[in-house]
Amino acid sequence: MTVLRYEPWSLRFFNNPVTTAADSGAWLPAADIYEEPSQFVLHLDLPGVDPAAVEITSEQGVLSIRGSRESVRRENHEGYRRVERLSGNFQRRFSLPETADAQSIRAKVTNGVLEVLIPKLAQVQPRKILVEAA
Repeated sequence: MTVLRYEPWSLRFFNNPVTTAADSGAWLPAADIYEEPSQFVLHLDLPGVDPAAVEITSEQGVLSIRGSRESVRRENHEGYRRVERLSGNFQRRFSLPETADAQSIRAKVTNGVLEVLIPKLAQVQPRKILVEAA
């Protein structure tokens, strides 16, 4: 009998798999990805993450985002303890399509949301060549 690993929560970006929690770090920030006519836009939820603690790299068609969120002091009151916010290191990797301009990627953080703008390469338009009579 063959045993297969089922991961219903794995995401895909441009039909390529991305990193899952098992091989990335302590937690995975949620991501929204959409395409506009001139660019691809990636939003990552990073509440409580210092923008200086985020590193974004693009290498060989893979966009990597890694960083860490510091843990807060957790106290135990009367035997009651509840911790829902994850902390520690994270890493997300996304395969970029061939039409992405990796040299012009920009990123900014607003209200705990990292926005990564990935411009598309300019389309090379065919040029009509005029034939002159001699």
